[in-house]
Amino acid sequence: QNPDNFSDFEKLKSIGTEKKSLLVVLEKINSTTKQIKDLFDLYELLSIESTKEEDWKDFDKEFAVAKIDVENLYEGIKKGVAKATAEVPLRPNVVDPITRKNSGNVGDKVPIVDIELIDENYIEFTIMPKGFGSENNNALKMALPAEGIEGVKDFVVETALKAGGKPCPPIVVGVGIGGSSDMALKLGKKALLGKVGERNPDPTIAEMELECLERINKDGKGPMGLGGNTTALDVKILKMDTHTAGLPVGVVIQCWADRHATARLEDN
Repeated sequence: QNPDNFSDFEKLKSIGTEKKSLLVVLEKINSTTKQIKDLFDLYELLSIESTKEEDWKDFDKEFAVAKIDVENLYEGIKKGVAKATAEVPLRPNVVDPITRKNSGNVGDKVPIVDIELIDENYIEFTIMPKGFGSENNNALKMALPAEGIEGVKDFVVETALKAGGKPCPPIVVGVGIGGSSDMALKLGKKALLGKVGERNPDPTIAEMELECLERINKDGKGPMGLGGNTTALDVKILKMDTHTAGLPVGVVIQCWADRHATARLEDN
């Protein structure tokens, strides 16, 4: 039967189950927010009695990734963060900005979740924990177009050097150029997800990255600000189109740990 006819599991429960075999092969369910990884769970859901191996020979044991409801996706992420905080454990750093009451790592609009739509048959999750020793040194400049590339490079270098030893160098510097004020900083943070030592495919941007890195390290602040040749491990730059009257530049500083990880949830 066509799985598109079914909007939720309650409808699936009403399917006749007099035969001791799976009646419906589910490839996708329009509004399902739950992933079932093992079809034996589906057997239980449908109250089908047979669990003989021969009844399963034509079916994959991995359940297809369904279309995920955004609200429940967010709730799932919040539960995951709460679980990780308790079990890893993670240090509970999240507080109310006014009362300073600690909410663990799950609070008002926290964790921060950014969703990008992609034309793929998988969901990709990336997490980047980031402390405020580095975050407190981020900077935004709403530069004028006349300042050009040289003005952008100067601001990047000045921001990195001004941070001194506060972000626990050697640092990784993420830079976002273009967009609006909020998007420039967001792009700078996304730039930190790039692989250290790997250059931007745009030769002009790649040259900017290398020049900024050389200038930052030439200053000699060094690891932990105690002096040395390595103040920064890398400078990563991303750009996007912007308004004709503007040149927003967001600089996002990351500590030496530069933690981030990515995993994919696929339909197989």
